[in-house]
Amino acid sequence: MTLIPYPPQRQLSVGEVLDLTFRIYRATLVRCLLFAACGVLAGQLPNIYTLTRGRPLARGSMDVLLAQMREPAIGILYFVGALLTAVFYAAVLLRQRNVLGDGSGGGEFGAAFRRLPALIGLGVLLVLCALACFIPALVIGGGLRWLLVLAAVLVLCYGFVAVSCAQTVLLVDGAGPISSLTRSVRLTAGSFWRLSAIYSVAFVILIVLYLVTAAVAGFLAGVLGRGDFALVTAFAGVVGVALGALATPFYTALALAVLGDLKVRKEGTDLEQRISATA
Repeated sequence: MTLIPYPPQRQLSVGEVLDLTFRIYRATLVRCLLFAACGVLAGQLPNIYTLTRGRPLARGSMDVLLAQMREPAIGILYFVGALLTAVFYAAVLLRQRNVLGDGSGGGEFGAAFRRLPALIGLGVLLVLCALACFIPALVIGGGLRWLLVLAAVLVLCYGFVAVSCAQTVLLVDGAGPISSLTRSVRLTAGSFWRLSAIYSVAFVILIVLYLVTAAVAGFLAGVLGRGDFALVTAFAGVVGVALGALATPFYTALALAVLGDLKVRKEGTDLEQRISATA
């Protein structure tokens, strides 16, 4: 059983939230790798299908659109892959939460699959909210349009932070799409700059990790491949899957750490723990 207290027993600083993220990541990485790798592979289903058909991979959104129009099976695989990726991502988060709770694990994929309709509903709500931000810019023309576009982008930046805990609330607490959104907005209220700092530092850490790993992998591919394009391409694909599998548990660990800290700050989870400990 892991000895990491979750939710935390007091409010955490920015550095302590990141430290909790790494502690959750280290404690649960091995047990989450299979789900994470399957999620990355699920997102690559269209590319796998294209390669098995002996065709070049699509480059850019226009090539993807043309490929879907030319062969509807590719579009179906994109849709199925996105759903499976969401399920495996949810399974990783639920596995980490279970490990933190009582050290057990099991049944997370089934639980994540049962939450898929709620995840789809949440995704639809988020897309509609994002599109609604740009409606004034589409209705009003002239020079004012660009100001409205800029305002919409700023609103989206704030909105991203405001709803950043919605999916985690939906999975951990079993809330519905609308209640997850409203609770996320309530939990994150007043913490925009603090959460922005946490997410920014985590993003920089991941970028550095990706760059260092990609540089090492590129060097090894060049040395071992010896100019064999097929071998280098295959090696790059394997490295990409490995990086995705290693990064996914970090995203979910960060989501759990942030939600745990916000619960302490806004809902007094630490007080509940102290009362139950002295009872």
